[in-house]
Amino acid sequence: MTEHPDPPADGPSEETLELAHQLFDWAREGQVDRLAAYVDAGAPVDLADPDGNTLLMLAAYHGHADLVRALAQRGADVDRLNDRGQAPVAGAVFKGEGDVISVLLEHRADLDAGHPTARETAVMFGRTDLLPDE
Repeated sequence: MTEHPDPPADGPSEETLELAHQLFDWAREGQVDRLAAYVDAGAPVDLADPDGNTLLMLAAYHGHADLVRALAQRGADVDRLNDRGQAPVAGAVFKGEGDVISVLLEHRADLDAGHPTARETAVMFGRTDLLPDE
């Protein structure tokens, strides 16, 4: 009788989960070279955590403009909303990250995406100076 391997367990392996946690940590830390290398090797550029925060969202929220640029250049969705309906550009406005906002706008981020929008967030927190005049 031939021995068969156990069927795959439901969901990702422990190793895959550990790698995903590492990628999210690198996004929060702004580890451009490391994260870009994994994305270039096939990691999903729009990988999202259980709350729907993508690598780009985490990088934007933590003020890492160079990483936001690297991810956007690799095809990350600059307008992808998290599970709370928040867009990366609104998070950057909330955190006062002008350099991140500039990079997102270079990649055509929508100031009216999500809820609250980046425009609404800017008004709420008195940060309209961070957005372009219309």
